[in-house]
Amino acid sequence: MSLTRIALKIAAPLPRLEEFERYLFVGPHSDDIEIGAGATASRLTSLGKQVTFLICTDGRYGDGNTDLHSDALVIRRREEAIRSAAMLGVTDVRFLNLSDGGFYTREELLTGIAQVIGQVQPEVLFAPDPCVASECHMDHLNVGQAVRNLACFAPYSGIMANYGARSAPVKALAYYMTARPNRFVSTRGHVERQLRAIFSCHLTQFPPDSTDAGSIRLYLKLRAADFGLRSLKGQAEGFRVLGPTQMHCLPEADKR
Repeated sequence: MSLTRIALKIAAPLPRLEEFERYLFVGPHSDDIEIGAGATASRLTSLGKQVTFLICTDGRYGDGNTDLHSDALVIRRREEAIRSAAMLGVTDVRFLNLSDGGFYTREELLTGIAQVIGQVQPEVLFAPDPCVASECHMDHLNVGQAVRNLACFAPYSGIMANYGARSAPVKALAYYMTARPNRFVSTRGHVERQLRAIFSCHLTQFPPDSTDAGSIRLYLKLRAADFGLRSLKGQAEGFRVLGPTQMHCLPEADKR
């Protein structure tokens, strides 16, 4: 480890996610938060934290598992998202209602997320990692990039005003669905709640007899065990976490 990286680790330690009080989880689609960080959301609500879910797209194009037409599918997926969040202890679920498939502008996405940040006043933002080399879904990349930009600018009232939003005291950005986690949250006792929320609620995406449901269930169980071993926490979810210091002008933070 270089001297610069050692100095950075001492002078600006990474935020510990469970030390905050207000969290905003941003998802491209109605099931992404639960898959990427559902057990962590469940743990945070069990600790009495304020947790809000923001779902950016309406899911109108689905994935071929249902015969519902687009408008009916939008309604169904919204209902599923609300029920799923409630199973994790989350009652504040918000929607931008943008069309999935990337049929929206960058400005619409940034403005919508910024305004919810201003309303919720989160200290921690969760979003999918837009820097994963294998990620090809435009909505995941767009949402991750938008949250990445706003995490840096959220405390600046002048910048946020341009989005019609209030400034917010964001202290940390946590990427889920990341290939390079640097912080782990213990999820012992919450993984089963995560699985129930996904597979008993998001039925338009994961019908009980679908092979995808079985594959995702196995993946989430193995991921929890793997991250649990790596962090000595039994079961865990891993995140790529950045604090305000790491978000700007410090390339060494990318290697931690």
